[in-house]
Amino acid sequence: MTEIRNETILSRIINFATGLSKIAIWFAGGLTLLSALYITADVISRKFLNSPIGGSDEMSSYAFAISISWALSFATLDRANIRIDAIYQLMPVRIAAILDWLALVGLAIFIVFITRYALDVAVTSWDYGSTANTALGTPLWIPQSLWVAGFIWLTIVLALLLTRSTTALVTGDVKLLSATCGMRTSKEGAHDEASASRRILEEDRR
Repeated sequence: MTEIRNETILSRIINFATGLSKIAIWFAGGLTLLSALYITADVISRKFLNSPIGGSDEMSSYAFAISISWALSFATLDRANIRIDAIYQLMPVRIAAILDWLALVGLAIFIVFITRYALDVAVTSWDYGSTANTALGTPLWIPQSLWVAGFIWLTIVLALLLTRSTTALVTGDVKLLSATCGMRTSKEGAHDEASASRRILEEDRR
């Protein structure tokens, strides 16, 4: 009874994290779009007015780094990361589930190291008052802090997924383990495509 209650609480937390991660990918997508528009405006201004806006390369690089770090959490929750499955598909279900768990552990360890050193970079920029070696002279801690925040959120998400997957591994719940960190099946992919098609048809009817 306690295990069921704990899983329910954890599921609610993960669902909440998924909701926040969806907001994060909208933020990341919007940032990328704004970056593209800014570059377009800079190119047009340079071509026809002979007066570049400037800073498009610098701002786009910040936007690219920040948007990637914030998009990774939803990609992990949605199991959208690319994995090689040639041998994976031929393995017994339980062995594949254990490998899924090991893959998640490896990813978590890797992200923790990246987050740690990225945080060191941002803190160093803050301590020394470092600025970009450009005409804008952007204080580097500003984009770096937004960049690091995405990795910190990803670390939190991975901790939640590790908690659920480890519990599933210990209790032998292979189905839950696969649903948490396994590869997306062709059936799930087909379901997503069908859902997307239905949304498009509904929008066309409106």
